[in-house]
Amino acid sequence: MEQDEALQLAVTFLAQSQREHEPPLAIDAERVCESNGLLIVPYNSVQYLASRDAREQLLDCWPILVDLARGDVRFGSLDERHLWRNPSA
Repeated sequence: MEQDEALQLAVTFLAQSQREHEPPLAIDAERVCESNGLLIVPYNSVQYLASRDAREQLLDCWPILVDLARGDVRFGSLDERHLWRNPSA
């Protein structure tokens, strides 16, 4: 799967998982990367992404992971933190 297609899956996944009480969320396109066959797609509040002001940052945003071989999309887990903390191609 191409990265553009995987990114589009992540955008759709984020929109479908958005809860009514949450602030508007968006993909952090500047920080999208590939690691171990996964597209790692961070996201945050629209307000934070517009300003990059740390006071606006949501602290519990695990990135969306898209398996580039299978097209599976899900949120990352605590056990997978190394994937986005120390990404490798």
